[in-house]
Amino acid sequence: MKRKFGIDIDGTVTCPATIVPYLNEAFHLNLTFDDFKEYDWLQVIDVSENEFNDWYLRNEANIYMESPLASGAKEVLLEWGRDHDLVFISARGEELLQITKDWFIRHGLPYHHIELIGTHQKVEAAKKYAVEIFLEDKYDNAIDIYNHCHIPVILFNTPYNQGPLPNKIKRVFSWKEAKIWVDKWISH
Repeated sequence: MKRKFGIDIDGTVTCPATIVPYLNEAFHLNLTFDDFKEYDWLQVIDVSENEFNDWYLRNEANIYMESPLASGAKEVLLEWGRDHDLVFISARGEELLQITKDWFIRHGLPYHHIELIGTHQKVEAAKKYAVEIFLEDKYDNAIDIYNHCHIPVILFNTPYNQGPLPNKIKRVFSWKEAKIWVDKWISH
């Protein structure tokens, strides 16, 4: 049976530690990924919000173009893409759509639709595309999607997304583990 997957991009399909070297270089830091206990990077780096936002706007396109794939993501997505609809829903702004599509093509990743919503509020997009399961790395998004869409959510473990989870949100530590869980869910 064909299913419709909602999938976040940054920190889920891309390596969640992607931004760390960029932050270290730009702000003369020596941080590791484990230093990011909060999703809000300003909780970790000591710069003003304006300074950070200016830097990010100047650099986000390059960061997105150069983001490495999360380990194991390609193999799983290639398999799922043959049998299911993959709808990627991202907080990126829609002005980054061509860069995002080029990144997918360069990495040989399948997609049926890419929706760049410009906000972390993904519930409406998940409902709009009637996704039946969602893969995410942001804790608040996982909780919101579960609470409002009543669908299973796969949360990829990171230092910044710790917290208690309802039963229908499954924390996974790899794409291989996500695939095992999702394949069982599909077969039921």
